[in-house]
Amino acid sequence: MTTAMLFILLFACLLTGMPIAIGLGLASITTILLFSSDSLASIALKLFEAESGHYTLLAIPFFILSSAFLSTGGVANRLIRFAIDCVGHIRGGLAMASVLACMLFAAVSGSSPATVAAIGSIVIAGMVRAGYPESLAAGVIANAGTLGILIPPSIVMLVYAAATEESAARLFMAGFIPGLLMGSMLMFAIYIVARYKGLPAHPWPGFLALLSSGWRATGGLLLIVIVLGSIYGGICSPTEAAAISAVYAYLVAIFIYRDMGPLKGVQWRKPGEGAVTALARNLALSAIALPRSLYHPEVRKVVLDASKVSIMLLFIIGNAMLFAHVLTTERIPHMIAEQIIGWGLPAWGFLVVVNILLLMAGNFMEPSAILLIMAPILFPIAVKLGIDPIHLGVIMVVNMEIGMITPPVGLNLFVTAGITGHNITWVLRAALPWLCILLIFLVIITYIPEISLFLPNYIDHLKGF
Repeated sequence: MTTAMLFILLFACLLTGMPIAIGLGLASITTILLFSSDSLASIALKLFEAESGHYTLLAIPFFILSSAFLSTGGVANRLIRFAIDCVGHIRGGLAMASVLACMLFAAVSGSSPATVAAIGSIVIAGMVRAGYPESLAAGVIANAGTLGILIPPSIVMLVYAAATEESAARLFMAGFIPGLLMGSMLMFAIYIVARYKGLPAHPWPGFLALLSSGWRATGGLLLIVIVLGSIYGGICSPTEAAAISAVYAYLVAIFIYRDMGPLKGVQWRKPGEGAVTALARNLALSAIALPRSLYHPEVRKVVLDASKVSIMLLFIIGNAMLFAHVLTTERIPHMIAEQIIGWGLPAWGFLVVVNILLLMAGNFMEPSAILLIMAPILFPIAVKLGIDPIHLGVIMVVNMEIGMITPPVGLNLFVTAGITGHNITWVLRAALPWLCILLIFLVIITYIPEISLFLPNYIDHLKGF
């Protein structure tokens, strides 16, 4: 009875158009008040624990702030230029470079919509000018942008880690190879389409141009090394690495690239100026600008925007954890686990059910909410069937990727529609052919666990020596 009322109340709230966070909280509180023997005080305790008791979740605001600085600054432009110099000379290379740029930006942002916005706002118009169909450009970016939640660091993986108490560092490692595989599959498909449609290729820029664009993109690329290297090397926890990434992104945007803040537009080296003189001048300017930058209008706007996104996401997480608390208190996951195990489903059959459930949920709910609701239910069943929890986490994240480009709540569709000026239906039609590649990728990831588990197991093996 309690289980039925909990889900009936949730779906009733969603059907009225109520925001998902409020719907989760209202359904949970109503169920506790009217249909559960749980104490009313547990509501306040669980909300407090959700926002302050999970150390892993503290990484989310830092990664969002880091992404905001890099999206506002010129990091995306430099990564795109570097990607074009890498693969632009291949037929269809501009579209392939867009995927590569999404992969690189995903590794510094951890957010799918941020990846679509930062890369898509630049490359979609560029591809159209180069002779690519606008539908192909929009479809590629909408799908490639989903790499933002698969390639580490990933905000969605942090949510799964908090929900299941699994290692966020191992999850990050598990997402690295699948992220490269998915990007490679998209690039291979683009190459085939480009050969068939006769899409253009850029001339080879030469090694000097490649080295030059790589040097200019070093500010963004180094963030990947700092964050992932510190986590995989055991130097920092994901939360500590997130804090470092926020400070580093601030310094890069303000003092290195100077795309915002008090030093915006100031040249590093003036014509005819000696290297030592230029270094001394820049150090003096940076020392003077440091206190002013903290109060600069552009910096304050970035921090405010990042705070809004963080508050929104943490509000969803808090209410979703309250919903998960009701599920756990009423032993709903245990009952469902016993029921499914009673069916005698093998592990592969259970994974089919998991994918169907998550693909359906992804059409209507935000990824973090889905993970916090479904992970407590699916996690114990997977463990009993011998499925590795890290592998299950990657499967769930890939399903969330597909949910980002399926209506009516596909965030990437809305971002792409905003960039192109077309409606959601047009963007959906443009994204569907490339969505088929993601579905094939989901099957591969689901039934070849070694793709996800190789890197974390190998690093654990190295640590054992």
